[in-house]
Amino acid sequence: MASEKIILGIDPGTTIMGFGLIKVIGKKMEFLQLHELQLSKYDDHYVRLKHIFERTVHLIDTYHPDEIAIEAPFFGKNVQSMLKLGRAQGVAMAAGLSREVPITEYSPKKIKMAITGNGNASKEQVAKMLQSVLGIKELPKNLDSTDGLAAAVCHFYNAGRIDVGKSYSGWAAFVKQNEDRIKK
Repeated sequence: MASEKIILGIDPGTTIMGFGLIKVIGKKMEFLQLHELQLSKYDDHYVRLKHIFERTVHLIDTYHPDEIAIEAPFFGKNVQSMLKLGRAQGVAMAAGLSREVPITEYSPKKIKMAITGNGNASKEQVAKMLQSVLGIKELPKNLDSTDGLAAAVCHFYNAGRIDVGKSYSGWAAFVKQNEDRIKK
């Protein structure tokens, strides 16, 4: 029997939070949904955070994801923007943790690399690749939701992979690759 799981991908933001869901059956994925939470209508930053938390909990309670993949904030020049983005990410993570759903963070570059093969790909390139791979009929106007979906797909592609440094086939290989560490 094929194993089945649902992955929720989140692109946190204080103006727009994008999210997407995929179902994984065995080694295949299928598109479930993508959408966004519009937050710009709320003037109060704390009210925006409350809505991020509530919407994330609602998504978890509705779709019962087994895992959450979330885009990590990138480092920008504006410290205040970074702080607000970090809070948005933290609130989404807290919602997942409150429902005991495991969370994995991915850098924007890692997500873009997983989807397009180019860590510097544009939002449009990522969206088009997702559209092709998942058979999405129509892309949304704002691409924050495809960024959330991209986090979920990146997580699927990286499932079971562990970043390993050097690998050795035995002691002889270890000695050959670490001659500077051998006392003679």
